[in-house]
Amino acid sequence: MKNRSEQIQRVSALRAELMRQNLSGFIIPHADEYQNEYTPASSERLRWLTGFTGSAGTAVILGEQAAIFVDGRYVLQVKTEVSAECFAVYHSAEISVTQWLTSTLTPGLQLGYDPWLHSHQEIERFRSICQQSDVELLACNNNPVDTVWMTRPEAPCSVMVSHPLEFTGKDSAAKRAELAKHLQNEQLEAVILTSPDSLAWLLNVRGRDVDYTPLSLCMGIVFGDGSVKLFIDQKKLTQQTVSHLGPAVSTYPPNDFEGELKKLAQQPIRILCDPKKSSSWVVDCLNQGEATMVYGDDPCALPKACKNKIEAKGARDAHVRDGAALCRFLAWLSWKSPSGNISELEAAEYLDTCRQQNNLWQDMSFPTISGAGANGAIVHYRSTQETNARLEPGALYLVDSGAQYLDGTTDVTRTVGIGTPTEEHRDRYTRVLQGHIALATARFPKGTTGSQLDVLARIPLWEVGLDYDHGTGHGVGSYLGVHEGPQRISKAGGSVALHPGMIVSNEPGYYKTGEYGIRIENLVLVVACSDVEESERELYSFETLTLAPFDRHLIQRSLLCEKEIAWVNAYHTQVYDAVHSLIDSETDEWLHQATRPL
Repeated sequence: MKNRSEQIQRVSALRAELMRQNLSGFIIPHADEYQNEYTPASSERLRWLTGFTGSAGTAVILGEQAAIFVDGRYVLQVKTEVSAECFAVYHSAEISVTQWLTSTLTPGLQLGYDPWLHSHQEIERFRSICQQSDVELLACNNNPVDTVWMTRPEAPCSVMVSHPLEFTGKDSAAKRAELAKHLQNEQLEAVILTSPDSLAWLLNVRGRDVDYTPLSLCMGIVFGDGSVKLFIDQKKLTQQTVSHLGPAVSTYPPNDFEGELKKLAQQPIRILCDPKKSSSWVVDCLNQGEATMVYGDDPCALPKACKNKIEAKGARDAHVRDGAALCRFLAWLSWKSPSGNISELEAAEYLDTCRQQNNLWQDMSFPTISGAGANGAIVHYRSTQETNARLEPGALYLVDSGAQYLDGTTDVTRTVGIGTPTEEHRDRYTRVLQGHIALATARFPKGTTGSQLDVLARIPLWEVGLDYDHGTGHGVGSYLGVHEGPQRISKAGGSVALHPGMIVSNEPGYYKTGEYGIRIENLVLVVACSDVEESERELYSFETLTLAPFDRHLIQRSLLCEKEIAWVNAYHTQVYDAVHSLIDSETDEWLHQATRPL
């Protein structure tokens, strides 16, 4: 927030509204009723109140205290955006919101929350803490932030469109039939789906209600016969979309959702609901009758994550075109940046322009992270007119970007030396590259989880007492979310086994606060590994999808073993062979030099 006095006024206005509602405090997550990562402007309550622009965080307002909690990606960013006069800032891995509440709450308080904005699982944790502290946890039908947010934007209302079979690889009827069979096998009559990405995948539809992720905001109930009740603003539906959905999918306005849930709740049936994804409000509705709630994972999550052959081919094709755009950008950067006249915003804009020349391009997959020098050390930095730095000789430049194409979603990070890098730059970059290679070349037995693989990417840094404060990899969708579960590679998570068809990122890094940041990110596809003779177990490996050269000037060859050198050379050959026919002659000449053997 540009004006800190405005931030103070907003916090004061909220405290006054809490008093009016007889509340001692209130929890404000970065969330909407769908539990999306990227939320529409109308749901950006945390940003409006605090000024924090990240995609994950939680604030708590009490009468005399207030705090905001963010993960390792945002610990530097939050301090530049949020007034220390209003909020104490905490790294959630060191002090979580639940730990802070446990030590801060006093008996007799009334702590409010919006039941639409928290998952059932999250509220159960808060409820346990409040009971221990003799604090009353109250669901608020009227969110007090909305009451004082006088300029709140309207909810989005983009048209829902069908996503063609040539990109999905399986029609909606087949997906719904498989889901219905799963429900029948588990003796379930229905499942509640409140995640728009699950419904987008299941129904082969997309939309533009949310920036960066092609979603139509909606909720649904899927029944054991494969039929669906879809709750969506009717203005989002065209005749073509209704025809695509077919007779088995009936549509209703969102206000009908509560009544349908309550009707279901009165029947003696078994209903599946994911407590990690469904809001507390939904679960509370369903728990008011004879129905038996069965808590379990969203049944769309795993099949959505395991890309079919058409989706995998689409991902490969998208990355070839994306790689050509990246090479045009990196070549331009090598020509223009030595002058010191290129800014972060100019570089990001040029990269966006390179990608938009592709006719399957739809949008960025997230806000481009374009960080020069010290700004690169802010893991999820977003350049603004106020922070916009120039790419100066002797500095490192980190650019993390991606695109949404009709046939796939991309996410790639490259770190580039502007001018002559220091020996420290080269040492740290090479160690990050070693970790990247170790993960890229891993072979692992069926059943291996991301948390078991995470250490591979960290060992070269650990050897000299270094580390990075974020996960090593996240799942990626097929023209859907750039962050997609249930798979991930992280020492703090990643308990789901990796399956063939899953796409994950491989992105170790190193960040020196106030000086520079390094990250190397490719997307990889989990594939069956069949080239190990006499293997006693079914093995998987990674196929690298991203196609863009590393900065050879930052690689300290003496640190690499022969296998690592061979991998870099083979990868660079793959990059050149894949994209050189899609680029102009000047870029081709640059790429030829950028991919020559170490």
